[in-house]
Amino acid sequence: MGLNEDVGRRLRALRRERDLSLSELSRRSRVGKGTLSELESGARNPTLETLYALTTALGLPLSAVLSDPLPPGDPAPPGVSGSAVTAVLLERHEDEAAVTDVFRVSIRAGAVQESEAHVPGTQESLMVLTGTAVVGPPGDTRTAGPGACAHWRADAPHVYGAPDGDVEGVLFVRSPVGGASVGAAGQRFTTRPGD
Repeated sequence: MGLNEDVGRRLRALRRERDLSLSELSRRSRVGKGTLSELESGARNPTLETLYALTTALGLPLSAVLSDPLPPGDPAPPGVSGSAVTAVLLERHEDEAAVTDVFRVSIRAGAVQESEAHVPGTQESLMVLTGTAVVGPPGDTRTAGPGACAHWRADAPHVYGAPDGDVEGVLFVRSPVGGASVGAAGQRFTTRPGD
C-alpha cells in the first residue's frame, strides 16, 4: 500500500471512530471537503500542513495518520512534505501522559514554513544535524546550528526556516494524550482516548 492510500485509510478510520462526517471534519480543520474526500480515497498527495490541520482537529498527533515506523535497518519510508519541511516518522512512543513522535526532517534552503497551532500542550524540539535552522513562534524564533537544539511550544503558530542552506535534523513532537482540538471558529473540542 502506498503512502497516499495508507494515510487515507487511517484518516477515514479515525474520522469514523469519532463519528464525524466529512463536512464536520472539514469545518473543524478548515480543509476543503473535496480535498478531504480525495485524501481519504488515496487520490491526493497529503501535505504536511494539511495533515497537521486534520490531526489537530481530531485531537491527535501527526503520527496517528502516518505509517508505523520501520524497524532499524529497513529503508526509510517516503516523507511527507510541506512548503519547506519534509518529515519522515522514525519512532512513536506513547505513555499515559503523552505521545512523542520522532521525525527525521529536512528544511529546504531559503524556504519558510508556517505551521498552525497543534493540539493544546504540544511542544517541539529540534536537534540540528547540519545547517542552521530558524524555528519557533513568529517574532520569537530560535536559531540553532549543528549540534544545537531549539525548543518551543507548538500549540501556537510557529515557523521553520533555513536561511543559509539546507538543514537536516531530528524533530521531537510531544503531544498530550486526550488534548483538545480547535475548530474553524476557534471553538475547542475535547477528545479523550476511546472517544
